[in-house]
Amino acid sequence: MIDKKRTATDTSTELARERTREAADRTLMAWIRTSLSLIAFGFGIGKAFELFSAAFPKKDLDPQHGTLVLAISFIALGMLGLLGAIIQYGQVLKHLEQGAFTYKAPRALTMMVAILLLVIGLLALVALAVR
Repeated sequence: MIDKKRTATDTSTELARERTREAADRTLMAWIRTSLSLIAFGFGIGKAFELFSAAFPKKDLDPQHGTLVLAISFIALGMLGLLGAIIQYGQVLKHLEQGAFTYKAPRALTMMVAILLLVIGLLALVALAVR
């Protein structure tokens, strides 16, 4: 039996909101995976070169310095990407809770992380070329 006292809701609008929220959840999970990969990659680079420099010590050069900067850069990029994703996720949820939903284009977090990754790669290339 249908309760006639319940307010009428637009099913398509509610389903669209649910799909949008679920898409935001999936996007956050993708950012978590990407950030974890960047952090693990940075940690792995740091550890690999630490082991390499211990096995082949050179007194005149400090190979750890450049490698440490590269490892920290990847870890910092992973952390910044995750922080940006958390902020963006919160904004999407807040926007969905409003009564009148209108599309608002998010900031290009992916493009920002891609550009920073390109800069890190270019700096690593220059550091290797200078040696």
